[in-house]
Amino acid sequence: MFTIRVYGLLITEEKKVLVSDEFIRGNYYTKFPGGGLEFGEGTRECLAREFMEEMNLKVRVGDHLYTTDFFQMSAFDSTYQIVSIYYWVHPLEEIKVPLREKNFDFDEKQLAVYQETGETETFRLISLDDFGAHAVSLPIDKVVADIVDSIYKK
Repeated sequence: MFTIRVYGLLITEEKKVLVSDEFIRGNYYTKFPGGGLEFGEGTRECLAREFMEEMNLKVRVGDHLYTTDFFQMSAFDSTYQIVSIYYWVHPLEEIKVPLREKNFDFDEKQLAVYQETGETETFRLISLDDFGAHAVSLPIDKVVADIVDSIYKK
C-alpha cells in the first residue's frame, strides 16, 4: 500500500527555510510543512489545504521540486510505502503563527493538543547558511535539503 505526502519549501526574502518541528507518538521530527493527500484532491490542492490547516496561511503552490525516486517505508506502518512530492511555496500573506527560535519549543496549548491527539507541531525558520540535510529528520526530506543546498550554495 502507498501513502502520498505533499510538502512545501517556503524560503523567505531573508533567505530562511520554514520547517515544522513535530512531536508524534513520542518521537521528535523536524520536517518540511505539508501532509497527506486526501481522496478527491490534487497534490497542489492538498498542499494549500495543509498550509491553511497547520498555519492558517494562504499560499501559492509553485513549481514542482522533487518526487521520491527510491523506496521509503513508512516510519509508522511497515505495510506502507511513502511517496512524497515537494513544491516551492510562496506565502500570499504574512505568517501569523508564532515562529520559534529553538527546535521543539512547544507551548502549553501545543502540549495539551499532544495529550489529546498524540501529535503536535510548531514552526521555525532556519537560515540557509545553517540549513542542510542535518537540519531535517526524515530520509526523503534529507534528499530535498541537499537539493536546496545545491541551488542556494553553489
